[in-house]
Amino acid sequence: MADTASRTMIRTQGRKAFATFGGRSSGRRHPLVATAMVLPLATLLVVAFGGWEAVVTQASSVGVMLGR
Repeated sequence: MADTASRTMIRTQGRKAFATFGGRSSGRRHPLVATAMVLPLATLLVVAFGGWEAVVTQASSVGVMLGR
């Protein structure tokens, strides 16, 4: 029979280490904080991939796919 107790203990310790280095938080993020995190990347993508028209086109396509 395999020794599973030591492997389980190692996996648990790994999860604890991952949690201390920025693992998932259990709470929900405030919408303004989420917006502040996304805006720099969104701005970069707008500049890199053809401006506002491309963003609007993609957003409307996603809206159609979602049924809105």
